[in-house]
Amino acid sequence: MARIEPAETLFLAPLSRPAPGSAGRTGTWRVVKPVVDLDKCTGCMLCWLYCPENTILKTGEGKVRIDYEYCKGCGVCANVCPFHAIEMVVEG
Repeated sequence: MARIEPAETLFLAPLSRPAPGSAGRTGTWRVVKPVVDLDKCTGCMLCWLYCPENTILKTGEGKVRIDYEYCKGCGVCANVCPFHAIEMVVEG
């Protein structure tokens, strides 16, 4: 019979996280890209938490920047930002 651990002893944090750009480099096919307005950014890191490609990086000033080499332009970061500090703009 398997032993069941009490809930307070279970490890609930993720055991690993994906490498930056786990789906590979973006190349030239991205259509839109996120641009961070540093005046609006509070450094809450919700964009980092929800980025499926792990391309949000924290700067020394407590703000964020985007690693465009791996960013796919999905827009998740812009959608979750409560301060509207990230805008999706046409790649160009």
